[in-house]
Amino acid sequence: MTSTPVRIALVGAGRIGAAHAETLARRVPDAHLVAVVDPRPGAAASVATPLGARGETEVDAVLGAADVDAVVVAASSVAHRDLVVAAADAGKHVFCEKPAGMSLTEIDEARRATAAAGVVFQVGFNRRFAREFAQARDLVASGGLGEVRQLRSLTRDPGRGPSDPDGVPPWTIFTQTLIHDFDTLNFLNPGARAVDVVATADSLLSPGHATLLDHATVVVRYSNGAIGTAEASFAAVYGYDVRGEVLGSEGMVTMGEGASSSLRVHGESGRTASTAHSDTELLRDAYTDELAELCAAVREGRPPAVGGDEAFAAFAVAQACIDSVTTGGRAAVATSVPQED
Repeated sequence: MTSTPVRIALVGAGRIGAAHAETLARRVPDAHLVAVVDPRPGAAASVATPLGARGETEVDAVLGAADVDAVVVAASSVAHRDLVVAAADAGKHVFCEKPAGMSLTEIDEARRATAAAGVVFQVGFNRRFAREFAQARDLVASGGLGEVRQLRSLTRDPGRGPSDPDGVPPWTIFTQTLIHDFDTLNFLNPGARAVDVVATADSLLSPGHATLLDHATVVVRYSNGAIGTAEASFAAVYGYDVRGEVLGSEGMVTMGEGASSSLRVHGESGRTASTAHSDTELLRDAYTDELAELCAAVREGRPPAVGGDEAFAAFAVAQACIDSVTTGGRAAVATSVPQED
């Protein structure tokens, strides 16, 4: 175990990358942000310089750097597998935003590479670090709700939907949005695994669009008999909405309501509450705690709370949803990498 701060390079200076950079530099005492990497001219420096870090345009500049212990991957999802493997090959610990790859094969390759290198591999499922979700999990695990019977998780993105429907990659609602909900359902049902799914999805914002799916509802059956539902919408005009629920034989627990504070205003129009309008606003503490967990795992020489196996399990549900929508029926959830014909 080491007591020195973990020296971190962040790859990707987009929206979530910039948020992670600020969190690492200002909210995680055990982290030292060394560098930000982004190939776009000026992008890395614009994020790094105000935070006292250096900007780089090539990832090799930090993978080969002696002053970098760990890499936080916040680049485009299509690059996640390659960046995780490259970091592992360089002996760097890795935090990777979800999903850890764009297929079960890619995620398996990422977890194998990090295991072979003996480095920490953490995946960004932030709801596990949201206090109420963690408390709900502890209640379920302790038997406080009895037998788990039904679960629910939902994500509704703020606004009126994507400005460019053609710019949304196919299956995004499952692989990028609901992936959080699939992990949440798995997290809230400890000891059980997802068996199969039935998924329904459509474009309600751009009816008839060839590839856009902007609303979805998924039913997941679990090995312990529990039934889970996951819902997503790309257009919640009232704000960013994340909620969960577990019904057991001895009670129920709910979590999340989208409110940014406990303040309520009572007036002629009724009772109103201020709601969060982004994930980094609503889940600010969760984002902080998940990066603090990366530093703790590195310093203590232990596996992180959520890693490659959890990433694989969540993506397996996403892939089953794609299979379900494609075939119009129930689809099995894979437990290993499917064999090619």
